[in-house]
Amino acid sequence: MSGAIEVGIIMGSRSDWDTMRHAADTLAALGVAHECKVVSAHRTPQRLYDYATGAVERGLKVIIAGAGGAAHLPGMCASMTRLPVLGVPVESKALKGMDSLLSIVQMPGGIPVATLAIGKPGAINAGLLAAAILATNDPAVADRLDAWRTKQTDAVAETVED
Repeated sequence: MSGAIEVGIIMGSRSDWDTMRHAADTLAALGVAHECKVVSAHRTPQRLYDYATGAVERGLKVIIAGAGGAAHLPGMCASMTRLPVLGVPVESKALKGMDSLLSIVQMPGGIPVATLAIGKPGAINAGLLAAAILATNDPAVADRLDAWRTKQTDAVAETVED
C-alpha cells in the first residue's frame, strides 16, 4: 500500500474494531491507503469536529464510519464534510444492530449517509464501496478492484458436487 491516505475509517470506540477491521482489511487487500481512528460522536465531539472538518484538507476522499447503538457518528460526520460517508452499523448487544442500522439509515433529507449491512458484511462492503468510489478517478484502484471481483467470481463453484 502506497500513496496518500484517501480513506478514513472511524469508529465510536475500540470495541468497534472487531467489526471495522474488516473494512481496513478489504482496503489493504486492494492496496488503498487508509487510516483508522477512534472518534466518538458522544464522548469526543471536538475530535469528531476536527476530523470531519479537516478531512478534505488532509486529502481524504471517502470516510467509513462505524457505530453501534444510537450510532450518531456517521450522520454527525456527514453533517460536517462534503465527502461521501459510508455508515457501518455495528452489532449491539441489546438489539443485534437494528438500533444502529435504523439510526444510520434514517438521516434527514440533505445529509446523506450511504448505509451498509450490519456488522462484518457491512464493513467489507464499505471497503469495497470506498474503493469503487476511488476507482472512478484512479485507474490503478479500478484495475485492483476488477481483479478482486474476478477472483471472487472464479471462487464460486458451478455445481454442488465436489
